[in-house]
Amino acid sequence: MKHRSLVLGLGLALTVSLPAFAKTIDIAIGHQSMCTDTYMAGIVVKELQLLEKHLPTEGAYADVTYNISWSDYTSGGPITNQMLANKLNIGVMGDYPLIVNGAKFQETESLRTLYVAGTGYNLKGSGNAVVVPVASDIYSFDDLKGKAVSTPVGSAAWGMLLKALQDSDIGVEQISLRNQSPAVGAANIAAGKIDAHADFCPWSELMEFRGTGRKIYDGSETGVPYLHGVVVREDFAQEYPEVVTAFVKAVIDAGDWIKADPLNAVEQMEKWTGVEKEVLYIYFSKGGHLTLDPTIKDEWVEALKLDHSVLEREQAIPPLDFDAWITEDFVKAAYAEMDLDYAADKAAVIDPADANAGLPNEIWHARDGISTYGTMPEFLKAVAEFEATGAKLNATYVYDMETGLKLFGKTAFFVHTPDGGYETFMRKPEADAYAAEAGGEVIDMADAVAAFAPTD
Repeated sequence: MKHRSLVLGLGLALTVSLPAFAKTIDIAIGHQSMCTDTYMAGIVVKELQLLEKHLPTEGAYADVTYNISWSDYTSGGPITNQMLANKLNIGVMGDYPLIVNGAKFQETESLRTLYVAGTGYNLKGSGNAVVVPVASDIYSFDDLKGKAVSTPVGSAAWGMLLKALQDSDIGVEQISLRNQSPAVGAANIAAGKIDAHADFCPWSELMEFRGTGRKIYDGSETGVPYLHGVVVREDFAQEYPEVVTAFVKAVIDAGDWIKADPLNAVEQMEKWTGVEKEVLYIYFSKGGHLTLDPTIKDEWVEALKLDHSVLEREQAIPPLDFDAWITEDFVKAAYAEMDLDYAADKAAVIDPADANAGLPNEIWHARDGISTYGTMPEFLKAVAEFEATGAKLNATYVYDMETGLKLFGKTAFFVHTPDGGYETFMRKPEADAYAAEAGGEVIDMADAVAAFAPTD
């Protein structure tokens, strides 16, 4: 894999990159507090002041004052617009917005951005999803033909929707595509004013948790990894390379903080973002959707190139020179300065189907916290006993048999087999197929739990 290698002079005297007269460095960052996969380079870095911890303060930076500003956006598109207007130096966004960012900058005569680090990924592509109202009779993506479907145009979910349409027998012209922000789309799903809404993390899980929406298509079905990352204006990176490296160090610290205590992390992030901790847990817990990883893997470059081809087919996106856009210089420098093994982390790829095999199901008790259960009967029996006492349960978690992805128990489709076993599925078509093969019955969690209700 060939990437652009900047002559950054990271090990040279700082006076080469920093004008002697500079006393204040403005660092303007665009992030998304309602997009979980950006938290590692966004809200966590901001609230824990991790960037401040790593900013250079010696040599030519000894007398510098840093003016750090954070701007919150609903999707990646507006961040790119603000970067083009030179109002933001750094942006954090998902895969398709990243592609648009790089291409739009390269379309100009002189402006450029650099893709400098990742934030997290799901190898299966989960994070984006298509949701319908809970009362809808739509259970399959193919049922969307002729329906009104909304999405935040320009977002990662929009790209996923285009890819799904290209892979199906439904063309874009065969749905009524509407541009709606995540909050508007979720509200319209709750009110039954739209047939379906495609959105990015964590909006589909928010709708599931709040009981307003039901997932009919998961991004894992595209077969393309779902990833987020950091882009920096090239002029800023060339002038202050040490600052960009400091930002990547902060990203690494943020990931370590989350992984050290996921439960505490989601409780803190709920306070910062307003996203329910039970929803955040489905992303950041062990077995969760999101693998925190700042490395730039060969597989990610190929995935981004595929994403670009999807947009080329539908939107006439400008060309993108990936070799000029992607650089590992900053993330490698951050790893080296923190005495971490970049090659090892870059080589590691987590597949939920393998990593989550055998993980216990979980119950989040409002008072006692999270408890785990190695078998489904033990899990269902515990839920039944809790419910019999009137205990408040924040959430329950099971795993999709097909992908290994963590699910809310209440939204999963359970298949009860003749031998008394249970398997859980994200989508009804897969549950139906498995039930037919195994001679089982598709039921919901309430029915599964009812079989274990205590008897007087």
